[in-house]
Amino acid sequence: MSKEKNRSPSTPHRPSQGGRDFRKRMQHGQQQTATRTPQAPSEPRPGNPSAQPALFLKAGREKSLLRRHPWVFSGAVECLDGAPAPGDTVAVRDAEGSFLAWAAYNPNSQITARAWSWDERETPDSDFFRRRIGAALEMRRALSLGQNSDGMRLVHGESDGLPGLIVDRYGDVLVMQLGSAGAERWRDTLADTLQELCAPACIYERSDSDGREREGLPKRCGVLRGALPENVAVTEHGLRFAVDVAGGQKTGFYLDQRDNRAFTGTLAADREVLNCFCYTGGFSLYALRGGAKSVLSIDASEAALELARRNVALNGGDGKKCEWWCADVFEGLRKLRDQNRKFDLIVLDPPKFAPTAAFAEKASRAYKDINLLGFKLLRPGGLLFTYSCSGGINDELFQKIIAGAALDAGVDAQIVKKLHAAADHPVLLSFPEGAYLKGLVLRVAG
Repeated sequence: MSKEKNRSPSTPHRPSQGGRDFRKRMQHGQQQTATRTPQAPSEPRPGNPSAQPALFLKAGREKSLLRRHPWVFSGAVECLDGAPAPGDTVAVRDAEGSFLAWAAYNPNSQITARAWSWDERETPDSDFFRRRIGAALEMRRALSLGQNSDGMRLVHGESDGLPGLIVDRYGDVLVMQLGSAGAERWRDTLADTLQELCAPACIYERSDSDGREREGLPKRCGVLRGALPENVAVTEHGLRFAVDVAGGQKTGFYLDQRDNRAFTGTLAADREVLNCFCYTGGFSLYALRGGAKSVLSIDASEAALELARRNVALNGGDGKKCEWWCADVFEGLRKLRDQNRKFDLIVLDPPKFAPTAAFAEKASRAYKDINLLGFKLLRPGGLLFTYSCSGGINDELFQKIIAGAALDAGVDAQIVKKLHAAADHPVLLSFPEGAYLKGLVLRVAG
């Protein structure tokens, strides 16, 4: 992780959209943080304006690029040759002038450049993007990642060598999300390449993540190629889910939790289940199929709950076992505690509470709050599936928060399993920031 704590990654984490309950608590704190910590990137010293565009780094600041980390922060830049526009390709050079990488330039971001390639002979063009996207598709094909689902992340940003580009597939519909000036610059080329290589019925753009604002880019959504079908759905592990491509959270569905949902289903038999921040009912449906006695699902969005009900009907689930509750999850958990309700399996899968490390302190309190309540609602021998998709909370801190919650709840809990995103969300070894999703399965001692 970078030591510069106010940097904001482009790797798309789960949005806080739909998590209105927590956003209300965070709004005032975020305004104060923004006041205390200006986000304007530092200006590099002008170099030769007539030279080919190039960023020259300060002495000693080339180490991360030599380790193949794709980000160049504004504070590492000594001077700028040429007059590149946001998204243009620049050569990144060390203080002595030696070539380090080809990168997309963005003067409006704390991340001033994002590396496309470390090979001086490999300049970004249409053929370059065809090779990179083709390699991402081939990796997923070679590992048979589509064996149990027709939904998949086809391109995972920096980890697939394409900073700022996310592409998700839902059947014959692709959803493309652009989170960087470089990806924005090549928008039409990327769409054309995806159309050529994947032949989808529709490519829909969902470039509306919070990260766009931090990149100085406007939010944008709409059809890029083809026509969006009236009904979009995805099948995974034999279950069918309707997907709201145009208005749903993230790109419409949480593909990263596919394998974790399936694992939950294997442990749900004869258990009373509570699914918090349930969105369109992914974990709820797996629990039902796994033989749960009952499933109470809570979310702040009535529209999400309506889609969840449709998903239960779509799969022939037993609606009599389902209870749906539209509520602020924090308040709902407290009401359940006051009612002395108990459950055998609880899922806590909230939106991201900390988009960057700057919000880690406030987010830590929120994570501790919901997990403390979760522990109190579990019967002895019960299981807690708890997650964080916050880029500002690493694995070590997350486990520490959960340990504190268990201590305050007065329970002894064991880690049964550690969980991460599905394999179609690979993590580049030189880019650990790509491992945003972290989860723990905990058992409360009887």
